[in-house]
Amino acid sequence: MTASAPPAVSVIMPVLNEERHLRTSVRHILEQEYGGELEVVIALGPSADRTDEIAAELVREDPRVSTVPNPTGRTPAALNAAIKASRHPVVVRVDGHGMLSPDYIATAVRLLDETGAANVGGIMHAEGENDWEHAVAAAMTARIGVGNAAFHTGGEAGPAETVYLGVFRREVLERQGGYNVEFIRAQDWELNFRIREAGGLIWFSPELRVSYRPRPNVRELAKQYRNYGRWRHVVARYHSGSINLRYLAPPAALCAIAAGAVVGAAVTPWGFAVPVGYLAAITAGSLPAGRGLPFGARVRIPVALATMHMSWGWGFLTSPRKLARHVRASAAGASAGTGAGTDAVTDAGAGTGAGTPGA
Repeated sequence: MTASAPPAVSVIMPVLNEERHLRTSVRHILEQEYGGELEVVIALGPSADRTDEIAAELVREDPRVSTVPNPTGRTPAALNAAIKASRHPVVVRVDGHGMLSPDYIATAVRLLDETGAANVGGIMHAEGENDWEHAVAAAMTARIGVGNAAFHTGGEAGPAETVYLGVFRREVLERQGGYNVEFIRAQDWELNFRIREAGGLIWFSPELRVSYRPRPNVRELAKQYRNYGRWRHVVARYHSGSINLRYLAPPAALCAIAAGAVVGAAVTPWGFAVPVGYLAAITAGSLPAGRGLPFGARVRIPVALATMHMSWGWGFLTSPRKLARHVRASAAGASAGTGAGTDAVTDAGAGTGAGTPGA
């Protein structure tokens, strides 16, 4: 990547029900301050809103944009379909509600060259558009909300376990067979684990920044974090030794609060000290997190924190073992030549579907 001309870049986007943000997200890609060739491949799931119409408009407006169908609606299948349909040596993942900073791609390509990394990524900068979303954004960028994950809270550049989204060398994705389609969630973490196990470097840099739009209500946030916890446990079962204390904190907190409530109701009121202490802790933690926000957003931060913690913990604790067994069986089938488990992405460039949005 040291040639005088910047390498061509493929941006892949898994999209489902993104009519609210898709056009703006694609605009942030097409307006990148980057001198190399650029293409955008949107993998369209079966949306129930105007996503397909907007994607078709984008294809007509700019020849750099194309679409491919993703009938399953699942993110890893969408990513693999978009990788297969793309053709350039650098692959940038962007979600339909993510907004790239103007120099994101140029910076990422430079970092790939400087570090020799297989994948580079940066900060998931949550930004809201109303009081609830501002509250969630504050919770998602505070250590009390997400622990010490650098891609949420920032930090020094360096090697990382995983990064947000990612900018990859294509040969790395092809060598790994793309994303594991069995991981409905946590597919980024799982792929980055495989890359690291194979000797590849995952590099975090605060220079890379993607604005992210949080879930619009409590129900959607709870569903998001329950799935995070559920699938993170699948990763832990599938890849032995991949868990750490940060991931055990939410389920431990949930168990302690539940036990305290039971003891408080059945044995002694002192048991309520645990749930009360937790509420006091997240309330106190929300004060610095909400600095500078409107009052309506500040009072919602404890609700967002509790929703994230308890939902993640519940998803982790209730994650069925059969999910990990299913993933193992699919992987075994793939290694035996059945093609199950991981979509092949080595025949890149076939079936681009340009100009034909699918469902």
